[in-house]
Amino acid sequence: MLPFDVVVSLHGPAVLRMCRALVGASDAEDVWSETFVSALRAYADLQPGSNVEAWLVTIARRRAVDHLRAAGRRARPVATVPDAAAPAGADLADRLDLVSAVALLPPRQRECVVYHHLAGLPYAEVAEVVGGTEAAARRAASDGMRALRALLGAAPPARRDPSRFRTAVEEADHDRR
Repeated sequence: MLPFDVVVSLHGPAVLRMCRALVGASDAEDVWSETFVSALRAYADLQPGSNVEAWLVTIARRRAVDHLRAAGRRARPVATVPDAAAPAGADLADRLDLVSAVALLPPRQRECVVYHHLAGLPYAEVAEVVGGTEAAARRAASDGMRALRALLGAAPPARRDPSRFRTAVEEADHDRR
């Protein structure tokens, strides 16, 4: 097996991108750190020949879920209280960027979109991480992408360009809360 610092170097950037997409930029590094602390503790027990990237993605997903649950229990101070709810429809699409739109997806769709289109995992590995079949993971990712296009008012792309999504997440300074 590779030394753990090599594992961090190889997979750290992809795990960080995924953490940003799942919990927001302000909390991503904390979740990333928790992921690799957990991974370090369990690394010696990892079976030879295991898919290290899928293993790390699974750990990151669990740490992100734990983080979001804990955040949901904490009070969130706000500077001002909005007067009314945000308008629906076309105005919503105008105000959303890609990263914010991903945060609005249902959890299963968000995870499948992030793991496949951002982390680059094949659907079979996405299915292992989220639990379910490859077909269900493919469907959730497809539904998520369709929802993103609807939220953003975009037509389906002529060809897939996951680098746009990756770049948007890397450059975004967003917060899911």
